Amino acid sequence: MTEASNPRKQPRQLAELSNVHEFLDQVRLRPGMWLRGNSLEHLNSMLIGYRAAMAVHGIAEDFDFWSPGSQGPFAEWLWLRLGRHSALGWATEIEREAQTAGTPAVELFFALFDEYRRERQLPEG
Repeated sequence: MTEASNPRKQPRQLAELSNVHEFLDQVRLRPGMWLRGNSLEHLNSMLIGYRAAMAVHGIAEDFDFWSPGSQGPFAEWLWLRLGRHSALGWATEIEREAQTAGTPAVELFFALFDEYRRERQLPEG
């Protein structure tokens, strides 16, 4: 493909983003900048903070990752996909799967997240 037909996504300012999916697309561009040690646990902590900020500021947004009392739709989808449930959360389970497969956890997360978005017909970044 030519550069014009497949332009590389460019980083955007946080103020330009309108939802958690766009935020995650930014994390995907430069995971080392956002995630110490490329840890999905750090990503999970950021997403919990994102959700808490939404609640504090009264922002209504579909949120796939965590709500008080629920691991969220992404985790429920992942449990069906993996054929098991885990109280440890999606980040821990994806890191375990990645270690078993010998693949970077961040890469596996984004592959699974893309699959999740396709199945739910959510826009991909």
